[in-house]
Amino acid sequence: MTSVKLDAIDLRILSEIQKDGRITKLALAERVGLSPTPCWIRLKRLEDASLISGYHARVALKLVAPVALVFMEVTLGAHRQLDFDRFERTIKEVPEVISCWAVGGGVDYLVKVVARDIDAYQRLVDDLLARDIGIDRYFTYIVTKTVKDDPVLPLEKLVNE
Repeated sequence: MTSVKLDAIDLRILSEIQKDGRITKLALAERVGLSPTPCWIRLKRLEDASLISGYHARVALKLVAPVALVFMEVTLGAHRQLDFDRFERTIKEVPEVISCWAVGGGVDYLVKVVARDIDAYQRLVDDLLARDIGIDRYFTYIVTKTVKDDPVLPLEKLVNE
């Protein structure tokens, strides 16, 4: 948790740069109702406090190459800390794994994978199983249609409610 106190203007700054990471400092200042210098100072403070973890472009991957987007539930065979560490260390090295979350409930991890096609995904799974990183069971969910994939967080709702 950060020790930075956020006010309404800070939240507006964060909301605006989520929507447009390439926004000019002048345009950002106008949108949040500040003059450029105080806006820049606030933005710098938010960056220095690590509240902004980076600026990224969203690539329309399906326009670059045909892909399969797959979610995978993973349950490990053993649940010692070294088992979790081994799995997580390996998963972090796999470029096709674009997100991985440790979750509570009936499974241990939810993994988001992008692969060229389903055959490539299965080869990836076979490789992970061969590495003996503790996978006991896995379930595959192939994305057939993206309904919503919005990276913009509803900051005002999360903070003010």
